[in-house]
Amino acid sequence: MRHTYAKRFSVAILLLSAISVKAQNSNKENSPYSRFGIGEMRNGMNVMMKGMGSISSSFAHQINVNTENPASYASLKLTTYEAAGEANTRTVQAANEKYQTGMATLSYMNIGIPVGKYMGMAIGLRPMSRVYYRLNDTVSVDSFGTAVKGYQGDGSLNEGFIGFAGKYKGFSVGFNFGYIFGSIENISSLEPLDNSARLVSSGFYTRTKLGGIYWKAGAMYEHSFNDKLGIRGGGTVSVSQKLNGSKDQYWISYNNYAADTAFRSEAKEGTIVLPMTYTAGAQLYGMNWLAGVDFKSSNWSQFRNYGTTDSLAASAYRIAVGGEYTPDPNATRKYFQRVTYRLGGYYGTDAVMLRGLQLDYYAVTAGFTFPFKKNVSRIHTSFEFGSRGTKANGLLRENFVRFGLGISLNDKWFIKRKYD
Repeated sequence: MRHTYAKRFSVAILLLSAISVKAQNSNKENSPYSRFGIGEMRNGMNVMMKGMGSISSSFAHQINVNTENPASYASLKLTTYEAAGEANTRTVQAANEKYQTGMATLSYMNIGIPVGKYMGMAIGLRPMSRVYYRLNDTVSVDSFGTAVKGYQGDGSLNEGFIGFAGKYKGFSVGFNFGYIFGSIENISSLEPLDNSARLVSSGFYTRTKLGGIYWKAGAMYEHSFNDKLGIRGGGTVSVSQKLNGSKDQYWISYNNYAADTAFRSEAKEGTIVLPMTYTAGAQLYGMNWLAGVDFKSSNWSQFRNYGTTDSLAASAYRIAVGGEYTPDPNATRKYFQRVTYRLGGYYGTDAVMLRGLQLDYYAVTAGFTFPFKKNVSRIHTSFEFGSRGTKANGLLRENFVRFGLGISLNDKWFIKRKYD
């Protein structure tokens, strides 16, 4: 069977075979490990928290939105508009080779709204995961000859959500209710290197569209010892949930630009099962400082992609520590006394497990918040310097640098007029 789509795909496969591992001219960040699961998990939390190690389970603020724990919405005092972007550079290293790649993208858009004295809500859009990789490998196929095997993938999952929270004395609870949507595309190819090879040029294409309801619940407790010292503890849970999928698959062979479809399946329905995830953390804070620790765990043994498990470990975790300090929040003449300085770090095990090794990752973080001179709106920055993976057993190590830039604007809603 021949058709126009197959011809276009055969040209794409030829272009893929011409790409080398060391020369990637793309405006997207090439991450080989994003091939597995639902891709590389994105950090869509507030830039403030990224700067102090991504400690989020017990973070609450009157004029900042913490979408990672929806119980924090009950602490909002002003309507807050937030948006942020992120720029990444990554150096991927094999045993004797390395290449650099990078990209810039939107991180999140949020609106936090206080509703009365003890309630709050938030609406937002943020990324969940990203897939983008380009790899080639020269292989010898028994007595059939040598060929180039090509691998490429592209896609992302995103979440639009609305959340609510309420507070009673020091306790607050909340939830996010959202919809995850997106698509993931994977292509592999085999291209003979010479005419004597007894191999057929071929390509294998899969594209899965995903969508489904996703929710997360959170709780938090706060206690003040006195006017200068307090403590918060919090946690979240999202149980294993399913996304509905629609998958298209094509297996194509081609010769002299004439393509034949060996297999074709369109709009095959199935499910992606996401793992249960929970977090817990605690923070100690004063009038102009904060320090905390966080723990996150995901049960990836529950993951299924149309019934298959992929190369994923049974569980993954992350431990994070960090803090912030503002010399004098009320300073009027010395601007940098009002700047907030942050520092942190994290270490964790990745969901990906290859050749008997579970990947790990770690990073040190820093950040700043620069207030506007005449109001409470601010600009936030974060920096992450870290590494993921290993060069052992023929695997890859990824060293990365991430820069986050966000802005938060504040306003008053639902305030009753005292005078007409």
